[in-house]
Amino acid sequence: MSDSIRVEHLSKQYFLGKASQQTMLRERLASFLKNPFAKETSVTDTLWALRDVSFGIKEGEVVGIIGRNGAGKSTLLKVLSKITYPTSGRVKVRGRVASLLEVGTGFHEELTGRENIFLNGSILGMRQREVEAKLDQIIEFAGVKRFIDTPIKRYSSGMRLRLGFAVAAHLDPDVLIVDEVLAVGDAGFQKKCLSVMEDLQKGGRTVLFVSHNMAAVENLCSRGIWIDRGSVRQDGKTHDVIQSYLSSFAESQQSASDLRTVETRHGNGEIRYTGIAFLGLDGQPQLVTRSGDSIRLRFYYHADNPIPHPSFGFRLLTELGTLVTDTSTSHHSMDIPEIAPGDGYLDLEIDFLNLLPGRYDFSLWITGLSQIVYDGVEHCARLEVELANVYRSGKQLDARSGIVYFPQKWNLQGLHSEQLSRANGRTETEREKWNPARTNI
Repeated sequence: MSDSIRVEHLSKQYFLGKASQQTMLRERLASFLKNPFAKETSVTDTLWALRDVSFGIKEGEVVGIIGRNGAGKSTLLKVLSKITYPTSGRVKVRGRVASLLEVGTGFHEELTGRENIFLNGSILGMRQREVEAKLDQIIEFAGVKRFIDTPIKRYSSGMRLRLGFAVAAHLDPDVLIVDEVLAVGDAGFQKKCLSVMEDLQKGGRTVLFVSHNMAAVENLCSRGIWIDRGSVRQDGKTHDVIQSYLSSFAESQQSASDLRTVETRHGNGEIRYTGIAFLGLDGQPQLVTRSGDSIRLRFYYHADNPIPHPSFGFRLLTELGTLVTDTSTSHHSMDIPEIAPGDGYLDLEIDFLNLLPGRYDFSLWITGLSQIVYDGVEHCARLEVELANVYRSGKQLDARSGIVYFPQKWNLQGLHSEQLSRANGRTETEREKWNPARTNI
């Protein structure tokens, strides 16, 4: 079987502070429209987003691209989609390519949803009658029938996402490139997306799928490529690549954590997380954490300047990338007027830890007014939750029982409820002899 995609010694360099000569016209035009009076600053630094990347992908393969934020995944997809040029190396893609790299990519704001469908079809080289044959399918899949003749600029981000994926997947691409589509849509839409990608694979189409959801990558993809700091760190069977990727987190998450030396972070750095600790409510280190425990999470920080109205938050994910919760001080209406320069910490107390046994990863962030991002650290700490007798019945819950436990009380209402109440007061021997089904009422 021939290669659908061939990448040979691909490298991509960005000049920080000045547009590269190899930046495509659309990127420079977009920058100009955002701020037409901005001056080009001198080159102060360079960034190699990709370095000497080589691989081949066969027709009909579904390949998952994984890696941390900033590893170079999105840059790779932009080069494959011909949105940006490589600095060096060669890329060969056979056939028609459809890509969904960001919400609403490829849409013209002033055109209606219907007009944008035909525009995208034309860009892919399709004739009008070919697009018309797919039109109803696209509209139905996206769930935007009521708004299909409304300008795209009126669409919500969710509507744009659904229409964007529907267009990319239904216009008969030979290669479908999808970047983090599952991070935005709801569960029902995610299921539809995965089903469509499976159908494309069965039809011999090639799919490149970027996601932080390791469970989705493992279920969908037969092969994985791990991109780390712009290079291919591992290429092979999906399960093996994911396990290596997850193990790399464990290496850098020693009992959670001194975060002062973490390099893979984003934000302007005026205030940064310096550590996270798992404590008991007595303030002592929590050496073992079990389901149902009381726990205190302590987030250490350092501020260079006074920080007005910051919001501290975190996301908690399972080891395979399933989001458990996304919470912050602002979600709980906690207004912090100002953080003074220097070191400090913030405590979060949890009276009853509802997590079932498993490994859970923390991603932390600090934002401010006007959505300014001060700090963001991905997968920077790991909490291991062990077995516990949360039901007080002797039954030990493990990872097969799910992700969360919630306090519950069962109450039977029916013909045998009175007999059941009496039975609960009997001895175990008496209970074995007692059978409500044989009892006369």
